[in-house]
Amino acid sequence: MTDTLINVDLSQPATENEQVHNRWHPDIPMACWVKPGDDFILETYDWTAGAIKNNDDASDVRDVDLSTVHYLSGPVGVHGAEPGDLLVVDLLDIGTRSDSLWGFNGFFSKNNGGGFLTDHFPSAQKAIWDFNGLFTRSRHIPGVEFAGLIHPGLIGCLPDAPMLEAWNRREQQLIDSDPARVPPLANPPFAATAHLGKLKGEARDRAAATGARTVPPREHGGNCDIKDLSRGSKVYFPVYVAGAGLSVGDLHFSQGDGEITFCGAIEMAGWVHMRVALIKGGMAKYGIKNPVFKPSPIVPNYNNFLIFEGISVDEHGQQHYLDVNVAYRQACLNAIEYLTKFGYSRAQGYALLGSAPVQGHISGVVDIPNACATLWLPTDIFAFDINPSASGPTRHLDGSIDLPIAPDL
Repeated sequence: MTDTLINVDLSQPATENEQVHNRWHPDIPMACWVKPGDDFILETYDWTAGAIKNNDDASDVRDVDLSTVHYLSGPVGVHGAEPGDLLVVDLLDIGTRSDSLWGFNGFFSKNNGGGFLTDHFPSAQKAIWDFNGLFTRSRHIPGVEFAGLIHPGLIGCLPDAPMLEAWNRREQQLIDSDPARVPPLANPPFAATAHLGKLKGEARDRAAATGARTVPPREHGGNCDIKDLSRGSKVYFPVYVAGAGLSVGDLHFSQGDGEITFCGAIEMAGWVHMRVALIKGGMAKYGIKNPVFKPSPIVPNYNNFLIFEGISVDEHGQQHYLDVNVAYRQACLNAIEYLTKFGYSRAQGYALLGSAPVQGHISGVVDIPNACATLWLPTDIFAFDINPSASGPTRHLDGSIDLPIAPDL
């Protein structure tokens, strides 16, 4: 019988749970300890710890305090782990909770984080997805159903003090380059809402003042949002502190490559079954400074795609030099426009690209001046044919159902 080392009560505020945290800092105490070779289960909150509700009102997405996220289960200390080692993590299984068989995705308002296409979708909206075993469907996006590939959006080990200092310094320099930008270029430490597990008193206050926000991916892993890092994956994490300090959270039922809506995967509470091992001195042996992983052998079996191209010329006709960000944005916008021909709203199309098993590819970065990126949309997830034909597209939806939208304040 595998032990569950971290429990979460979805009715309890995450700030009352000493086995979770929402910042990265080397002084966060280990929530529990394991030995190399051990397997164990960690329960997790959704990344907002219940701030988003299962209803048809998007005001919670508009008003959510993003300085509180992400709530992560851990850190898990591994006996014998030392700086310079590689922590090997096998993701043996990941699942939903029987008391929370639903998830959400949506768009934050531009003033509260925005997203990949925030200039086109500046207001808060959300979609609720219900889980039925392997499959999910949404009352807000009719005509689609697909199998999920549950994965942790966020997993990584604690940084050491020099690494934390480097993160804060370089991100503050970026903020200072355009301090009035909306949304901001990065998120600096914010002590008021820092939750640091068992750390209390003056020690907590000192760590909270410099604790790194969990929003971006960094050298230690973090919020990488890699959909193929699922059941059966093996991850090799650089170790920076004694004990490694492994934490996990931000579980996704399904996600399109890029998680383009920011609150873009189907976010959920759940659990992760893991096993850990060590490769002593592995960072130097293999020249690893960022995590590497082997993907899951179990993936949704969708083989029929429509592939949308985008190049590094933006929607205003401005040329950008080999900019893959611009190219992928154009591929997404092209796919959204295409879906409107079948009766989807642009918001429904956007939400679908962020949550369905969409593939994103960097297809060309050598042909100056244009990069080419592609978005692969699986056609089998639709209840009707969306392939081009001589007869033209058929509008299968009448617009009576759409994503809830929260008016801007």
